Amino acid sequence: MKQFLYLLRPTRVGMLTQGPTPFEKDVVARHFSYLSELTDRGVMILVGRTQNNDESAIGIAIFEATDESAARTLMENDPAVAEGVMFAELFPYKVALMRKL
Repeated sequence: MKQFLYLLRPTRVGMLTQGPTPFEKDVVARHFSYLSELTDRGVMILVGRTQNNDESAIGIAIFEATDESAARTLMENDPAVAEGVMFAELFPYKVALMRKL
């Protein structure tokens, strides 16, 4: 398996600065469920977001996939990406060091 990272940014900064619309709130809940399920299945290595609520806020998902096509499909199936609530960029990635939990 290869490792990949997708970087997420909100398409509307107001979702963070002023609060989400009902639609955004629903999509973000589905986004979290999607990533939780992938984490439970052992696909996701690490998922998180910066804690600032401005235009520099980002989220990352580091995961394993067989190839770039499979990784892109996984990213594009994320409800936040599919519904246009977040922009996403895919990168090949390799975890070099990780502390023991």
